[in-house]
Amino acid sequence: MSAPRPPEQRKQDVLHRLTHDVDAWVATADAGSGTPYLIPLSFQWTGEALLVATPATSVTGRNLRASGKARVGVGPTRDVVMIEGTVRALGEGELTSDDLDAFAERTEFDPRKLDTVYTYFRITPQRIQAWREADELVGRELMRGGRWTVG
Repeated sequence: MSAPRPPEQRKQDVLHRLTHDVDAWVATADAGSGTPYLIPLSFQWTGEALLVATPATSVTGRNLRASGKARVGVGPTRDVVMIEGTVRALGEGELTSDDLDAFAERTEFDPRKLDTVYTYFRITPQRIQAWREADELVGRELMRGGRWTVG
């Protein structure tokens, strides 16, 4: 096992993962009962937020719209990035054709080509944690209140 990474290195590793990974586990909850729901989704990191797409009428789509919150896990369990974020459904015209083309190219998935109606959602991180092993649990919080806690 290697030594724990300093916070600045963890932040750089998080940004690298967000820039290079394509898939994440997205957890939502039913606004009424609180029933949790977990699903894998492809994402595009915009530099400020994750962009995801899911069928408008899916459990995930309904939960994201109703609660405005999501928890996202990126990476393997021994190098995980956990993101708690606020969510906004993007309406018609909020994304340009260039944005949609970039999402499709990055994720190798283009919802525009399907018969099912998809909604795009922007997940803006409010809290980010990252750790590899138990020795990195201390100092795992790298963002709080939507602001990086490290340089």
